[in-house]
Amino acid sequence: MAGSMAHLIGSAAPAHADVLRRRRPFAGYGPLVPDPAGLLDLPKGFDYKVFSREGDNLSHGGRVPGSHDGMAAFPAGLYGTWLVRNHEIEPADVSEDGVTPVPAMRGRTYDPEGVGGTTTLLVLHDRQLLLDYVSLSGTSNNCAGGPTPWRTWLTCEETVEVLSKPHGYVFEVDPWRGGNPEPIRAMGRFEHEAVAFSPRGVAYLTEDAGGPHGCLYRFQPKKPLAGPGSLHAGGTLSAMSVVGLNTDLSAVQTPGTVLRVRWVAVPNANPGANATPVREQVIAAGATPIQKAEGVWTDADGSIWFVSSRGDGPLAEDEEDRSAGVHSGQIWRLDPRNDTIELVVLFKPGSPYDGPDNITVTPHGYVLACTDGEDDQWLVGIDETGGTFPFALNPRGDDEFAGATFSADGRTLFVNIQGAPALTFAIWGPWRGHAP
Repeated sequence: MAGSMAHLIGSAAPAHADVLRRRRPFAGYGPLVPDPAGLLDLPKGFDYKVFSREGDNLSHGGRVPGSHDGMAAFPAGLYGTWLVRNHEIEPADVSEDGVTPVPAMRGRTYDPEGVGGTTTLLVLHDRQLLLDYVSLSGTSNNCAGGPTPWRTWLTCEETVEVLSKPHGYVFEVDPWRGGNPEPIRAMGRFEHEAVAFSPRGVAYLTEDAGGPHGCLYRFQPKKPLAGPGSLHAGGTLSAMSVVGLNTDLSAVQTPGTVLRVRWVAVPNANPGANATPVREQVIAAGATPIQKAEGVWTDADGSIWFVSSRGDGPLAEDEEDRSAGVHSGQIWRLDPRNDTIELVVLFKPGSPYDGPDNITVTPHGYVLACTDGEDDQWLVGIDETGGTFPFALNPRGDDEFAGATFSADGRTLFVNIQGAPALTFAIWGPWRGHAP
């Protein structure tokens, strides 16, 4: 791995500026200790609590759905923390693999045939789960998403399947009031992954798709920063095009490379089932394809960081996986003021932490990435020099971590493991800059 993460890590909470001023590479917390329960290996001194397992009873009826995925934490005042959590489920997962579906909820269901959605959890300051309930149902393949500047969650469908209604949309979920089952159609109908906002209220969205690869999109709302429901007023959707690059983004292999970008308007952001998909529209107009465009994050300076999880190269077995270059993960920084992107970090082939997916900036002076690689699944720390260290390992198998997010006070990390059964963890310990 090579490159510098100093800009991104600089977005950690101001309360921990003393940590950042040291500017010393952080080697992590030492070797991981095997978990006697076989659920989560962590460094010495760290502990966890597991709750809201797939199949458990929900507080307001029904069972906890499976395939926990993207998630964000929101302050809940004196109570503690709200968590809004995605469930990446489609009908075949239920019928063929026995995954527990999201139960339909009156007034919160988009499509009665959809089995994905979100659940909302209220976790007390002592990390006890007080309640969990379905906040949005009737959606499909809710993979990642992102928090809005007004503290709601945008949940994104990573599919364009048609059930009784078309899918491939973004929906808004309020941690206090629940989800709005009306899709935000102006944000596009495509295989959404994640979303992050600039300080001016412009949204940037990743697309994880193949045949061709997905793109990075920019959504300029008609009513930026106007609060819950405002995105339904519409806006303009466009896709990123790297000036002078006539192939996909994996061709760039040198950290520190800075490239200019322009934005290609999306002619039809809400195509029907038989219309040209959004990515085909914009790639034909010069947009840059990105293999496995995954996590996206905004730093304190307003830069947008996004992940390409892998580049399989021109010799990939499946045609839809072929790309110009080979890598095991790229992390890019988009400067929206100057319309440039910089390759900050490159995971080279053979990296033990291949396939970075969701990323989050910790309040402790480093980045955490959830991996979705070929073999072992890690929570991997990335320091400001680009060095890596293990923070957690899933000892159960190859089920990915997802949705890493910190409580507002920075003392608790919440994260999911997606597999059967899906689990949500609260993790605490001797964080750098905090007492245990």
